[in-house]
Amino acid sequence: MSASVHPRCFRDVTPGELAQRPRGRLIDVREPHELAGELGHLAGAELVPLGTLPAVARTWSRDEELTLVCRSGNRSAQAAALLCQLGFRRLWNLAGGMLAVRAGDRGAQP
Repeated sequence: MSASVHPRCFRDVTPGELAQRPRGRLIDVREPHELAGELGHLAGAELVPLGTLPAVARTWSRDEELTLVCRSGNRSAQAAALLCQLGFRRLWNLAGGMLAVRAGDRGAQP
């Protein structure tokens, strides 16, 4: 597997790897207008904008496997780092975000 490990306790996953083996709950940290925008969203993704993540995540099990998604992979990496600080350890960041998904046209919905 080509997933890279970050020192902050999360790994990157490519859209192809995610399509081959789903990695827990999908958490989309974009804003609502982005979810409905031209890049679409991944089927089953839960919308939790980055600004609301700390409060919402406090109710989640620290044992859950979570994959974080955004437009380009930057906000989702920030979200993964934040979740690390909150004690989560089973975290994936969708490298390249929805831009990478759309480039490969895998799993997105308009």
